[in-house]
Amino acid sequence: MIKRTLLAVALVGSAAWLGTTQGRESAGSAHWSYSGKTGPEHWAELDPAYAACQRGHAQSPIDIRDTSPGKHMPLAFAYRAGATSAVNNGHTVEFDVEDGGSVRVDAVTYQLSNVHFHTPSEERFDGKVYPMAAHLVHRDNAGNLAVVAVMFEEGQENAALADVFAAMPKRAGRTAKLPHPLDASAFLPTDRAFYAFVGSLTTPPCSEGVQWRVLKEPVQISAAQLAAFRQLYPMNARPVQQRNDRAVED
Repeated sequence: MIKRTLLAVALVGSAAWLGTTQGRESAGSAHWSYSGKTGPEHWAELDPAYAACQRGHAQSPIDIRDTSPGKHMPLAFAYRAGATSAVNNGHTVEFDVEDGGSVRVDAVTYQLSNVHFHTPSEERFDGKVYPMAAHLVHRDNAGNLAVVAVMFEEGQENAALADVFAAMPKRAGRTAKLPHPLDASAFLPTDRAFYAFVGSLTTPPCSEGVQWRVLKEPVQISAAQLAAFRQLYPMNARPVQQRNDRAVED
């Protein structure tokens, strides 16, 4: 009886961990990756819960071009120090946030859920790619998602990432405590202008209906910082998806 109880607790804990990873919904459990037989072109074959990865019509990322004027309100960031640990989840390094503040997207307030990184950037800008991007994943009271994407270009050392990258767990499944709580506002550029479109999660189950706000101005990161992340994940970016008839507003 005790063994069965312990097993049940372990399974619940595993499910909860999978559900929070990269802000994904707790759907599907099949292993996926960024290459080979479990790579992006095969995600939909790995688990029925991943069907949207192939059949969806509003998938992310996209190549941002041919934009049109929008009437969106400026993003209203109200972040505070919230994340206290870094998790190597086997796909990226992420920071789960319990009380890290929020962003107001038009008339809706979304609470910051986690921050994670991709290299190179999944987003393209008329074909241009950045060496790294951060995705700041948010959720509103109804469970709807909004992602703010921040691009990184190679240049000076990023002070906000110094402690963060120094604490990155080197092995998948490991967690490391941060020397200081992470405040996501430290990742934001001075200019908060953005591109807006509706897309999806860029990892399985590729759920659609996600509000995307991709900031136009990049922030800098040093070559050494890029190399430190790429030692763990040389490439963890989904290829661009068909835009179809979606509007991209700026």
